[in-house]
This record gives sequence, C-alpha cells and structure tokens, in this order.
Amino acid sequence: MVAVPAGAFVMGADDGPDDERPRHTVTIAAFRIDRFPVTNADFAAFLNVVAPDGRRPVNAGGERLFDEDDNDARVHFRIGHWRAHDGFARHPVVEVSWPGARDYCAWRGGRLPTEAEWEKAARGTDARRYPWGNDPPDPTRAHYLGGWNDTAPVDDRARGASPYGAIDMAGNGWEWVSSLYRPYPYRADDGREDPRAAGVRGTRGGGHDARVEELTTTHRGRFVSRAPQAGHHNIGFRCAG
Repeated sequence: MVAVPAGAFVMGADDGPDDERPRHTVTIAAFRIDRFPVTNADFAAFLNVVAPDGRRPVNAGGERLFDEDDNDARVHFRIGHWRAHDGFARHPVVEVSWPGARDYCAWRGGRLPTEAEWEKAARGTDARRYPWGNDPPDPTRAHYLGGWNDTAPVDDRARGASPYGAIDMAGNGWEWVSSLYRPYPYRADDGREDPRAAGVRGTRGGGHDARVEELTTTHRGRFVSRAPQAGHHNIGFRCAG
C-alpha cells in the first residue's frame, strides 16, 4: 500500500460532466491505499478461503461475491482450486460485485476507499487532471481504448503513477468505491457511506475500454453499468486501510 496524508484537497471540477460539479474542498484523515488494483491471483486466494469446494461464492447474507459463470471472468475453479487463467494472474480482477469487493478488503483487514479518498489518492493536492499530471494520456501511462475484456497487467505502467505512487488509477479497470453514487458536494456524513443503504455504488478511474475523457481524476463513471449486486466485465477495485 501507499500512504496518503491527511489534509484538504480539491474534489470535482466545474468544466466536466454535471455530476463532477461543483468543484469543492474536502478534508480527509490520513489513510493507505493499494499501490495496484486487486488482481485475478489475489482474488483467487480469497475464493479458495470462502468457497474452497468451488461452489458459487456467496457471503453469509446470501450476497453473490463473484460472477464466476460469466465468460468475462478470468478466475475459475479448476483441478480442485480457484485459479487465475494462464497469463492473467497479474491482470485486474473483474466480475466482482460490490459486496465481493467489500468482503475481500475486509478479509485482508482493510476496506474499500471512499470516493473522496480514491480521488485524493489519484489527484493529490494540485488538482491535476490525470494521476500523472496534466499531460494527455498515452499507452505508457494508461491502458484504454481497448477491446472487450482486454485487460493488461497492473504493474506495466509506472509512468502513470499518482502523486503518492498508486498505479493504474486511470484505465485498465473501473474501481468500486465504498460511496453511493450521489450528487456533490461530497459529504461523508450524509448517508452515502452507509454500507447497508440501497443504491448504485460509485466507480472511478476508467476501464480498459474507456475513452480518453473517462480517464480524468474527477470522472465518476456516470454511464458505466454498475448494478452493485452483480459483477461487470470492466469493474475491479483496490483496498484502503
């Protein structure tokens, strides 16, 4: 994990989609966030604990954790264990539901980042447009404009690091956050961080199939299909703590 210090930062933007407005200042406590998105190999280790017999992974509340029966999944139960597909171990895991991402992070002793934490980790305190700064994206910094399920290894683009050293915060996979997808300004005490509340959860960062305009540090994935109880071909996650 990488450390993100406490303090204020600028969240949102006034020159982008309506859901990024208004630009406002948010102050958060210090936290840590994964340097890389959770990979297929990482999630396979979790599945081998929660569903060691290969059954459909669900939690005690009956929530489905992973859409293992979707052809886009790159982790399956084979030869007595959950395993990443050959060549995909270091790719970001997809087809994990929001409960699955939440439960994986808890299993690791962490949690999902809030939407504000995710944006600060990606953006820092200088209101940059992309994790690496304000220069436009290129393939050495982000994986985007790819085909269906065309993910890439999470550790291939060090030039795209955020101010705190987090990698792949633009492209390669949208990322679940803990927050409900609600209008700005962001307030942690308005119910959007209630883990039991119904509603669409936020996704950030852009996917392997994202357009350039979806790679900004402020983009909220407004047109991403993200029913939280299901997995999706272009949504992964990383943990915080």
